[in-house]
Amino acid sequence: MFYYLLKYVLLGPLLRLVFRPRIEGLEHVPASGPAIVAGNHLSFSDHFLMPAILKRRITFLAKAEYFTGPGLKGRLTAFFFRSAGQIPVDRSGKEAGQAAIREGLGVLRRGELLGIYPEGTRSHDGRLYKGKVGVAVMALRAGVPVVPCAMIGTFEAQPPGKVVPRLRPVGIRFGEPLDFSRYAGMEKEKAVLRAVTDEIMYAILTLSEQEYVDRYAADVKEEQAAQRAERKGRRVPRAPLS
Repeated sequence: MFYYLLKYVLLGPLLRLVFRPRIEGLEHVPASGPAIVAGNHLSFSDHFLMPAILKRRITFLAKAEYFTGPGLKGRLTAFFFRSAGQIPVDRSGKEAGQAAIREGLGVLRRGELLGIYPEGTRSHDGRLYKGKVGVAVMALRAGVPVVPCAMIGTFEAQPPGKVVPRLRPVGIRFGEPLDFSRYAGMEKEKAVLRAVTDEIMYAILTLSEQEYVDRYAADVKEEQAAQRAERKGRRVPRAPLS
């Protein structure tokens, strides 16, 4: 109930006013039945913009940190994300990944739309990064189509660290559904999972026209954080003024 209150009364109209989204290919999203919508992830606002323009309810897998904050603010944030159709996902290891897959398959078994960001995290520089194979596992196990989606301009509207978004139009493009029925029963084959994931990422790349990086975004972020820490540690403190 609160999901639709957010979508049509509280949040949806505000998002449309702020971002004035240009929508392309909405007809590619199935009107009924289970499907995965796989998109790039450029901004915190992506979580809410896509649900605001879709005719159907969509459930996203979201990082668990949104649901575990301390105090009243943390509880309100968790309530908001759950009400907005988000499912918490622990991203700390292999077992956590399996739990995310189970949650996603549960959504698909109910005949609903599942939203996934195959990159696994927000892009920190606006580029498109290598996709993780969880999206392929779910698509093959559930036997559902994957609709590629590209968010356009949301990085510029609300880059990482910016709480209040800039008032500027953005775009949302949906591509034709991808059918992977030819790989039925092969969801344990690593080469197949990689091929399916890469096909999905290529479709997103074609829609978004981003620069592509053949590395996982989380690895690049970790590497850059280590480099910043190393540079900071090498700084020589200034001598006190005499």
